[in-house]
Amino acid sequence: MTIRAVLFDIGGVLSQYTDMRTYLKWEERLGLPPKGLFHILYESPVSQKATLGEATTDEVWEEVGRQCDLQPDELETMKEEIWSGYEWNTEMVEFILSLKPKYKTGVISDAWSDAREGMKDTINSDIFDVIVFSAEEGIQKPDPEIYNRALTQLGIAPEEAIFVDDRESNVEGAREVGMHAVIFTDTPQAIEEIERLLNG
Repeated sequence: MTIRAVLFDIGGVLSQYTDMRTYLKWEERLGLPPKGLFHILYESPVSQKATLGEATTDEVWEEVGRQCDLQPDELETMKEEIWSGYEWNTEMVEFILSLKPKYKTGVISDAWSDAREGMKDTINSDIFDVIVFSAEEGIQKPDPEIYNRALTQLGIAPEEAIFVDDRESNVEGAREVGMHAVIFTDTPQAIEEIERLLNG
């Protein structure tokens, strides 16, 4: 069956943490082990609840402040400095734009409830035909339902879509519902694999 759409994860694919110096500085300052701050920020119970829309971003940061014993001004500085390490993958965004209008495009992202507003300059309907955020849906990857909701909104069958993610579990989740899938390791590799599937 002909491929009609290509869908992407955001964190690690469309948005990448390109400058680790600030992050590592905070880990060292707080005496945390490698990936300790990542665990507190993204894998704590309140963070998992935020991913499902059951907690706010402010509640996540409040928990970070509590676990790291930070004063409000210190927490605000940490937040600003950590977010500053992220950059948009402009090469991939330009590639996505090149796919239109021949192919539909979309996003399936595990993201907190403020993601749509916070990312609207890049993640918007001018670039993507469908945008599915876990916090808005109350489910996250690799739950089959989150892929199916994106496919339903696009009006296509699973085998008519490619999904790109940097996590193997999420790629396998897409394959289990019948989508083609690409594990992202770097931008040239991902683009090459997408083009191979599109031209195959």
